[in-house]
Amino acid sequence: MSRYRGPRLRKCRKLGELPGLTRKISKKVTPPGEQGQKSKKPSEYAVRLEEKQKLRFNYGISEKQLLKYIRIVKKAQGSTGSLLLQMLEMRLDNIVFRLGLAPTIPAARQLVNHRHITVNNKVLDICSYQCKPGDLIQAKETSISKKLIKKYLSYPGLANIPKHLELNKNKLSGKINGIIEREWVALQLNELLIVEYYSRK
Repeated sequence: MSRYRGPRLRKCRKLGELPGLTRKISKKVTPPGEQGQKSKKPSEYAVRLEEKQKLRFNYGISEKQLLKYIRIVKKAQGSTGSLLLQMLEMRLDNIVFRLGLAPTIPAARQLVNHRHITVNNKVLDICSYQCKPGDLIQAKETSISKKLIKKYLSYPGLANIPKHLELNKNKLSGKINGIIEREWVALQLNELLIVEYYSRK
């Protein structure tokens, strides 16, 4: 199942900040559960698993979807970790979130699923759609869609819009000018550990 419906702050306490999952910040500093109170050095496998889980919960994808992305980037030329992050960042639900048209990735997914978003003037309801440079992302020409996105734009999830994206608040639209660079990925993680995790399976 791709959508995580459990307590989001619990995941943030366990894995660290996940800007795509929730905007809330927990007041508790210790990891959840009884074991979280004890300081124990994690194994190498546990560290790699945690990095993989960060990626999964932040982007809201299932294990099956992540495995599919790993197989695709392994066949491509270039750094596997960087290519994986680029693929996830170019998903339609993530682009909607990064433009500020939705406060979180689950909210962006809902906008896309409920057909409030158009890509190149065509309504698209596939969250995993891989956006390309030159694509134009807009609110659908209905009062409900525009009202909803205006409300979200007044409380953006992230402070800065990445360099590869361009937002027009008046038209409620955004344009993709290129591929994201590694330093603009909002999630703090080591993608090489994720590649290692799957190479050992």
